[in-house]
Amino acid sequence: MNSSNLPTVSVVVIAYNDAGLVGEAVSSALAQGPVVTEVIAVNDASSDGTARVLDELAAVHPRLKVVHRTENSGGCGTPRNDGIAAASGRYVLFLDSDDILPPGAAGALVRTAERHRAPVTVGAAVRRELPQRHDVPWMPGLYTPGDVIERPADRPELVRDTLCVNKLYERAFLEEHGLRFPDGRFVYEDFVFTSRVLAAAPRIAVTGDLVYVWHVRRSAAQVSISLDRKDVGNWRSRIEAHRTAARTLAGASPVLGSACQVKFLEYDLRMYLRELGRDPEYQAAWWTLTREYVDTFAEADVEAAAAHARWIVRVLRATATPPADVERLTRLAAEPPRLLPPYAVGGACGEPVWSEELPVALDGLPALPVGELPVTVDAEPAGRGTVRIHVHDLYGRLAEAGPQTARLSFLPRAGGEPVLARPVELLPDRDGGWTAVLPFRLADLAVTGRRQGLRRMQAWNVGVGVHCADGSSVFTSLRPRGRLLRRRALPSSRYGVLLAQPYRTGAGALALRLAPGAEGALQLVRNRLHRARAARGAG
Repeated sequence: MNSSNLPTVSVVVIAYNDAGLVGEAVSSALAQGPVVTEVIAVNDASSDGTARVLDELAAVHPRLKVVHRTENSGGCGTPRNDGIAAASGRYVLFLDSDDILPPGAAGALVRTAERHRAPVTVGAAVRRELPQRHDVPWMPGLYTPGDVIERPADRPELVRDTLCVNKLYERAFLEEHGLRFPDGRFVYEDFVFTSRVLAAAPRIAVTGDLVYVWHVRRSAAQVSISLDRKDVGNWRSRIEAHRTAARTLAGASPVLGSACQVKFLEYDLRMYLRELGRDPEYQAAWWTLTREYVDTFAEADVEAAAAHARWIVRVLRATATPPADVERLTRLAAEPPRLLPPYAVGGACGEPVWSEELPVALDGLPALPVGELPVTVDAEPAGRGTVRIHVHDLYGRLAEAGPQTARLSFLPRAGGEPVLARPVELLPDRDGGWTAVLPFRLADLAVTGRRQGLRRMQAWNVGVGVHCADGSSVFTSLRPRGRLLRRRALPSSRYGVLLAQPYRTGAGALALRLAPGAEGALQLVRNRLHRARAARGAG
């Protein structure tokens, strides 16, 4: 079945004050070919040149229909609903004004929908970090290409995919079940829409094709809703959207409702907690709001969550205000999770607990596989071209496995293959952990980065893998200590000079910026100035 005789698709593009980007979005929809019978662009009463851009495009492209709202809706739901109402195609596909549809997306979705007679079809999506063009797959491993899911309750983990834009919807299905987005200023409206879709129990078909590119512009003057977390209002909105979605799903299927609660604890809660920051007023407001919400969760749903999420919930419930060691909680929420020392015990049997001040049981720790242990590894400079690491034991669990070797791993933040250093033997130390001096040759790393196509400034995440005598292993990030974060200029026979800027990520892990040669150094300075300006603007 070629694109000329496929059932037709209406692509709904919503736009508000996005004159500089909406043209690319619309063009990507029109470029899908004849399978897209119309592109419906809904201008949500923009005050910039968005209306003019859309009208000029419509004058050239008969398939483009523009709907101009006279009043701004305050959200994304109402303009999407307007687009559904104006649609005439058999299928509906959604697109935001700052994103794009990759070539062939609509055709791939329709062919899959028709082959399996599925009211809902889903494809692969990526978050593309700009300007680096680093693609991060959305929910990797959640879907199997070619799969057909007869009922969402058969695959409760589907609640984790809250996007509406990576899916094709049969318009008759939307009308039959009255499926619409929340109207007005409702943030995270796609949480609610996707819950309504799943509650309607459609057959869902899966294509392996890339169908959506979600652009992430962290340095934009106006960041997207999901990145705008400067006050607790964003978190409050996410909680309310999740609460509504969970009720919708629970009303249709207790299995889906429970899965939605677990997803919140394992994903949403940890994501916001690891970005909690140091502002005491924000911390206090966030803590109160979060504690009140998790107190409403059934104990069975808390028990069903991963161990790290359970411990976080129990610490939240144990104290009305953020504890003095709240930073430990943010590191436990990181990916991979790390439980920082000290390691306290409590109870008659000396069981692992959060701390002496908060003796919350770390239940399930003795049964965790080694690869899931929230191990902490410190790193500090040890001389030219080396770092000394210290691997902390965790209530004897790591000692049981017998740590033998460790080796550093450098993963390009822009995507690509990791660079692995040679493994080095771990030696016991006086603190009950293990230590080793590992190669940290940044000049060699820069050369490897150039070979991989990394130009100008290179950015790397630094991790460490620990291999044990019983065949198990654990991988985690490094906690930088001492003078490891000092910027330095290294002589290089290849580049003349190599600027190295180790830094601590938001999750407290070690990362690197390398700038080989004069061009790279200039790029590093520009980026630092850009981040400084962005920080002043945010303040």
